[in-house]
Amino acid sequence: MPQPATTMRENGTIAPHLRRLLDFVEPVPEDVCLDVARGTGPMPAALTPQVRHVAAVDALPPTQKHDAGRTSTVTFGTGPVRITTDVDLAQPQGPFRPMPRRGCPDTPTVRAKATRLPYRDNAFSLVTTRFSLYHMGDPDRVLRELLRVCRPGGRLIIADLVRSNLSGPDRDRLERLRDPDHPGTPSIAALTDLITSAGASIRRLDVFTVERPIEPWLAGARDHRAADQIRDELIDEVDGGPKTGAKPRIIGGELWFTQSWAHIAAEPI
Repeated sequence: MPQPATTMRENGTIAPHLRRLLDFVEPVPEDVCLDVARGTGPMPAALTPQVRHVAAVDALPPTQKHDAGRTSTVTFGTGPVRITTDVDLAQPQGPFRPMPRRGCPDTPTVRAKATRLPYRDNAFSLVTTRFSLYHMGDPDRVLRELLRVCRPGGRLIIADLVRSNLSGPDRDRLERLRDPDHPGTPSIAALTDLITSAGASIRRLDVFTVERPIEPWLAGARDHRAADQIRDELIDEVDGGPKTGAKPRIIGGELWFTQSWAHIAAEPI
């Protein structure tokens, strides 16, 4: 049965689907963590109280010009601080480390390409990426870079949209109406094959259906006419019209639709 989806914190409580992901991640107090995303997602703040150290990368768009090499220096206004533990390995390469703030990741979010992360090999015991893998450049190169900074015996956690192995790509038509740059929704098999071909073994897999209201999702549409078209098609389907693959229905007077999400735990080989 689909479950309502939300990932925002409400009155200090982590919403159900973020809690489901955190339970899947299984963070431990000794973990040194990196979250890589397009934009600033909820994972760093959610992980911070549960682990030793959290770093975050807001990935630059793959087409944005940037230095050919990895970011070599990140400067912060708080002055130099040295910590003589292996947490140093997880700092952006350079002399400065910011003072951590209560309830926030241990370092400010770094802007870098996901294919050229500014961290040493094997720096993190836990690496996460949520709904970003296919939006940060070539996913195979991104995966190999995430695995490079993940130490042997560590965990790479990927959360993303998927479609069933038997379903066609028709569902992506609505996604591309909303966002012409949508890279396509992978099948479960395609995503797991991509991960293993990049050099990881899959340890756990959680695939489930999420039901969510349409309006917050349509708020991200590039064009209001495209949003209107998607809304009209879903309402038409509710009234018995052609199927879109989104399984819409009316809940409490609002239009809702469904997506399939996957959580994958992988380990570098």
